[in-house]
Amino acid sequence: MTGTLFTLTFAVAAPFWALMILAPRWPVTARIIGSPLIVAPVLASYAILVLPALGEVLPAVTSPTLDGLRDLLGTADGTAAAWAHMIAFDLFTGRWAWLDSRERGVPALVMAPVLVLTILLGPIGLAAYLGVRTRWSPVAAAPVPEPQPLG
Repeated sequence: MTGTLFTLTFAVAAPFWALMILAPRWPVTARIIGSPLIVAPVLASYAILVLPALGEVLPAVTSPTLDGLRDLLGTADGTAAAWAHMIAFDLFTGRWAWLDSRERGVPALVMAPVLVLTILLGPIGLAAYLGVRTRWSPVAAAPVPEPQPLG
């Protein structure tokens, strides 16, 4: 089951990445990516892998040591859980960057490589987006008209 969950973890996230990168202006993409629940399938994989091993995982993460984490991650279950952890956070981060980039009007051609970096090297993709986003201010909403006196 571990191998199956490992394989499925990215497979269930990939369609969301494809929408953000290949169809960023499609209205359906905005509706789908607008929901934070897109990470739910990956979170389910993570929970299936981690919850049965909570007795081993909690000590390793509450008092981390290099040897302790190496031992935990050196198992098939530990590696699959770490993969699900990374995929979930990368997808959530990519989703945030994509939504923020739409508010700021960042061109899709600028965002595509940033999102690819986020898929492959999460923190570097995040750093790239934090650099990119400084060039664009959020698009201002239309001004709200002043209320007119009655009478």
